[in-house]
Amino acid sequence: MNNSNRSKIPEHVAIIMDGNGRWAKLQNKPRIAGHKAGAENIANIIRAAAEAGVNVLSLFAFSSENWARPKEEVQHLMRLFLNALQTQIKKLHENNIRVIVVGNIQAFSKKIQEHIQKAEKLTQNNTGLTLVIAANYGGKWDITQAVQTILQKILKKEIDPEDISEEFISQYLSLSKLPDPDLFIRTSGEQRISNFFLWQLAYSELYFTEVLWPDFDEAEFKKALDVYSKRQRRFGKLS
Repeated sequence: MNNSNRSKIPEHVAIIMDGNGRWAKLQNKPRIAGHKAGAENIANIIRAAAEAGVNVLSLFAFSSENWARPKEEVQHLMRLFLNALQTQIKKLHENNIRVIVVGNIQAFSKKIQEHIQKAEKLTQNNTGLTLVIAANYGGKWDITQAVQTILQKILKKEIDPEDISEEFISQYLSLSKLPDPDLFIRTSGEQRISNFFLWQLAYSELYFTEVLWPDFDEAEFKKALDVYSKRQRRFGKLS
């Protein structure tokens, strides 16, 4: 891939995978069937992103607000998450994909936490696509935990308040060692960020599509990349 074409590919794509429930309703199936179909679609988009030359793919798997959903649905989502950690990580590892989970994972069961740690350890040295899974994540939580950490350092006199800058705060956020998303995608027609990467999406290009997540295939992903390639990113400056 030549440099001119490479510059049009987003380095980091972040996706809110929305529409599983509506997909199931259209199919006259229970919501859990929609979540299963959505989970099965993830492998297709990981492959499409890697083949397109994307370096980082972030997926909003479970938000901190999702705990408020019906108990049965939450339990099913946890089973899907655990199953993915148990069955898919080996294949991701074989494809040189690094897995990182961001969010307050302490709220998950010990079993899920153990498998998260195993997945990250197994894939930590992989050099291909970095897959970020946002689980029990919220943008406000991310900023809050960063502020708490910085405040503790101030109280311990390890840093001075004058040391704090945007770059300094970024070091304490969940994506501190990764570039901010260049392209944000949300499926299903909703046009909200929904507490996802609030700090990191400051200058991301936003792409909304009516396509429901289980139907968001490789062709739809490429369509989003094509739209991105035609946009001019100015970051508040003149073109």
